[in-house]
Amino acid sequence: MKIKRFACNPLQENCYVVSDESGEAAIVDCGAFYQEEKQAVSQYIADEGLKPVVLLNTHGHFDHAFGNAYIYNVFGLKARVHPADAYMLAQLDQQCLRLMGTARGVENSPLGDALRDGEAISFGSHTLRVIHTPGHSRGGCCFWCEGEGVAFSGDTLFRMSVGRTDFEEGDYGQLVQSLRRLTRLLPPETKVLPGHGPATTMGDEAMYNPYLRNKD
Repeated sequence: MKIKRFACNPLQENCYVVSDESGEAAIVDCGAFYQEEKQAVSQYIADEGLKPVVLLNTHGHFDHAFGNAYIYNVFGLKARVHPADAYMLAQLDQQCLRLMGTARGVENSPLGDALRDGEAISFGSHTLRVIHTPGHSRGGCCFWCEGEGVAFSGDTLFRMSVGRTDFEEGDYGQLVQSLRRLTRLLPPETKVLPGHGPATTMGDEAMYNPYLRNKD
């Protein structure tokens, strides 16, 4: 499996294009906002000869979804998100206006089927398992490829940190429960690819992340 990361928009959100030998690809959290960011994603897909077949959002915050309309317009893919966060993506422009004071350049796009906890999402010869991890948002999810030992954690888990819970839909108690669940499910050697910042491993986070220690 091949994973390409793009750091997008002013918040340096991580967009991932995930593909395998079949040429099919999953796009996780396309936060591409500027035209050059969208062009970089399109160019990579063209250069690699990829066929995107699914667009996934770990949650509904704007910085992870700026590029949803671009992906829909170019590749015809509707973003899939947990139903608890669907309202945010359905009114992305209003979310940006409320939180940023402007919606300039922000475009809404139709949504695909809602994500379900435990669902298996296939592309090529690989499968991503949906793990509902509320806390940063009510509909936050992680996507785990057990066969490759990789998990996309969105804003639930960062290297030595976790997602904020001081937003309207945030809940620290839920986040703690989600972190406990990840610690139980993901083997220590699992590579964790977060929504912002560098990659880490589940083992390192369980041992050194102050939010995960002593949470068994």
